[in-house]
Formats: sequence, structure tokens, C-alpha cells
Amino acid sequence: MKAPYVHATAIVDAGARIGSGTRVWHFTHVSAGSVVGARCVLGQNVFVGPGVEIGDGVKIQNNVSVYAGVVLADDVFLGPSCVFTNVLTPRAHIERKDEFAPTAVGKGVTVGANATIVCGHRLGEYSLVGAGSVVTKDVPAHAVVVGNPARRSAWACRCGEILPSDGVCARCGDQYEVTAERCRWVKSRE
Repeated sequence: MKAPYVHATAIVDAGARIGSGTRVWHFTHVSAGSVVGARCVLGQNVFVGPGVEIGDGVKIQNNVSVYAGVVLADDVFLGPSCVFTNVLTPRAHIERKDEFAPTAVGKGVTVGANATIVCGHRLGEYSLVGAGSVVTKDVPAHAVVVGNPARRSAWACRCGEILPSDGVCARCGDQYEVTAERCRWVKSRE
């Protein structure tokens, strides 16, 4: 079991849990009550809010804030400066901490640089949110979404490749059942 690495400039509050082999880099703050899994990388200037749950193998690039109400499953990749909100109608003069809307990020999801995820939605397993996109509704598993508001443009394999219409990944050979409404993994290359 490899001990976590925490850079000297990082702050890990008492009561936060950091998994084995996880690396916490410069100027990052991990709040009390949060749980960060094993083998994660929290880049420079990352903020992890109180009570946030982060799975194993997650990579969070520089300048990302993961606020209370966000749950990241295993193997999630968050690109630089992507944004999670946690209140739908914030006002500086009105306290709304009891109105945090939960956001669930499924296993293997990739969120591109500078994308915004509006709270209260689910990003399905292995979905891919394009850089700069604004997610305003749930994203199905394996969907590739782009734009503002984000709309599905393709389906993605677990390995990240865009799937052709026959559902067979050119990179890894995995097979999927692909329709206009969903994408479902069928089997790995034999």
C-alpha cells in the first residue's frame, strides 16, 4: 500500500480521507469530510468541497473545483478549468446551502477543458463532454456531447474512441449495440 503524496503547499483538512497512491499537487485544498480514492491525481489549484466523494483512479486537472453535492465515480477525467455548479439560482444575498442539487459523474467519464456542468444532472458511464460545452441535462452512458447547450454528437467506446454505426470500436475491438437513443456495451474483442 503506497502512501498518498501531498505537496507542501496543499491543504488537507482534518477529517478528509486520501486513498493510497493518490497525489495532491500545488495549492490544492481538500476539505474536511471529503473522501478521495486510491491512485487519484489532483492537479494544481484544485478544490474539493466538504463531503465530496471521489472514486479510485480519478484525474482532476488544474483549476477545478469539485463542490459539495458532486460525486465522482472511478476513473473519471476532469479537464483543466472545467466547472461544476451546485445551486440553480444563486444570489449573493440569499443563503442557499440547503438547495445544493446533486451531480453524479459515472465511471470512466471525461469532461473536457472549460466545460460547465449545471448541477442536478447525471453524466452516464463513459460519456464524454467536449471542451467548452455546457451540460444542462442528463447525459446518457457512452454519449459524446458538445456545444451550448450540450447535445449528443456521437457515441464513445470505453477506450474513448468515437464508435462507427456498426458499433465495433476500431481501436480496441469492443462491440456495442448502438441506436439513436442509446449505446450499450455487448462484448470485448475475442
